[in-house]
Amino acid sequence: MKSLLPLSIVAIGIAAALSIPAATAERAVPVPFIATDAPPTPGLATAVLAGGCFWGMEAVFERVKGVQSVVSGYAGGTRATATYDQVSTERTGHAEAIRITYDPRVVSYGTLLRLYFSVAHDPTQVDGQYPDRGPSYRSAIFPQTPAQATVARRYIAQLTQAKAFPKPIATKVETGAFYPAEAYHQDFARRNPTHPYIVRWDKPKVAVARAAYPGLVG
Repeated sequence: MKSLLPLSIVAIGIAAALSIPAATAERAVPVPFIATDAPPTPGLATAVLAGGCFWGMEAVFERVKGVQSVVSGYAGGTRATATYDQVSTERTGHAEAIRITYDPRVVSYGTLLRLYFSVAHDPTQVDGQYPDRGPSYRSAIFPQTPAQATVARRYIAQLTQAKAFPKPIATKVETGAFYPAEAYHQDFARRNPTHPYIVRWDKPKVAVARAAYPGLVG
């Protein structure tokens, strides 16, 4: 039996979904293919990305071909403060993030980054994403290997040089451990498809991802 979402979070989701004009609908940004990608390695690999509410990030990446699992959680702070109540104070240093376990022989780290920048979130927004504001909703990449760190930094530079976005890219490459979020946050969009926040913000994002990357996002 699944956990029930706390009423305070339901109220926040409804208020956020209904208070933002529909003109801010997501769209796919045509970003270039990555010039320097991480080489495929045997076995599975992990990537940790932050870009606003982890519900929507999880909803996009769990549908990507080659992705084995996606876990919502917190990155950038300490284990002691890795709880929703504490992270929501915006004083822990954590960002809402997802940990992606993927097969690099099927989908590369660079391909995940293309999806991250073009569809999963808006990398030009500082300390927030659409209705969610504060540093816990910042755009950040947490490389799990030195190779990932190199790829991430070079791709940000590549996107900047190509002027892929009309505003400066706010995404930072950071360090820090990842801690899974509470059970009620996991697989949230699939379990709560009619939640107002999911309907307003995340379903359109998934639809755009499927249309923009039909061979990658199912």
